[in-house]
Amino acid sequence: MSKRASQSLVPSERPTRTPREIYAYLDLYVIGQERAKRAVATAAYNHLKRCGQKGRHKGLLKKSNLLLIGPTGCGKTHIARNLAECLKVPFIVADATEYTEAGYYGKDVEVMIAELLFKANHSIEDTQRGIVFIDEIDKIARRSQGARNGAGSRDIGGEGVQQALLKLLEGRDLFVPLNVTQHWNKHDFVQVDTRDILFIAAGTFSDLAAVGEDKKIGFDESARGHGHGNARARKPGAKELTDYGLLPELLGRLPMVVQMDALADDQLLEILSGPPDSLVKEYQAMLALDDIKLEFEDEGLRQVVRFALRRKLGARGLRAILEEVCADLMFEAPERRGETITLREADVREKLAQLEDERFK
Repeated sequence: MSKRASQSLVPSERPTRTPREIYAYLDLYVIGQERAKRAVATAAYNHLKRCGQKGRHKGLLKKSNLLLIGPTGCGKTHIARNLAECLKVPFIVADATEYTEAGYYGKDVEVMIAELLFKANHSIEDTQRGIVFIDEIDKIARRSQGARNGAGSRDIGGEGVQQALLKLLEGRDLFVPLNVTQHWNKHDFVQVDTRDILFIAAGTFSDLAAVGEDKKIGFDESARGHGHGNARARKPGAKELTDYGLLPELLGRLPMVVQMDALADDQLLEILSGPPDSLVKEYQAMLALDDIKLEFEDEGLRQVVRFALRRKLGARGLRAILEEVCADLMFEAPERRGETITLREADVREKLAQLEDERFK
């Protein structure tokens, strides 16, 4: 590389956090998923470096959007949300199933950027360095598998949306509606450059099967729930994702594919009580407002974790379970001021038995 070229890559402002520091922040809030946290931290650091070039990187530094694959409740959205908190950049979660092909009733993909603009208080500069998390990307897979060139039946909520996403992910100037609630109104628009917006797509791809040798892509059920750490999964290749129904052009714009693991019981237990924003601490803080000291027996929390594992609810299901366990206590809280209440294993087991009968039949 020539001296002139190397000088042009000196960043005008260095990112305030290194990949290790971003990883350490994520590690406070996200249990497990070491590979995913490292990959996301590196991508975020490079994202900040690229944004700091202020135009000198055009045509040379390309962004590396991410595709996160993992079972429900493994922390895909949680990682992206905490990454945005760490970087202090605008962040939105977009559900891919809400969007339709241009010309049909529903949201156009430009609305994603409009929502990001709204989160950035209509600052175009802040919007152009934000993060868009596209959830349920697997739900817009091509439905007409026989038409590889898109010439088959119209797929307005699937392949059509993938085609529309290409221009966002690659990066170009878009005309974005200013009014998110009236995005169909074709009058008030603003121009936004998406070249420096980081896109993180995610999906479960739950029925994605490997090709040959009876291997499964995803997570190993036999290794799950026994406290032996993460169940290792084989990362799917581009051919398998293309066969699933994603466009090769879309995958080319999501170069970093990260396979996330199913959470073991010890990790779910740590999620309940470990992080600063854990559910146990949240319920304790809530009841402290009524002057009640709440404590949980460890075995009682383990019962909650085992129930979530049996029902394959993942970390997302822990809140619903704990809400049922604490429902009566929350109702009686104003009348029990000054008490210290311990939820024991027997209490939790009784509530879960009722939950099994009433809610999850």
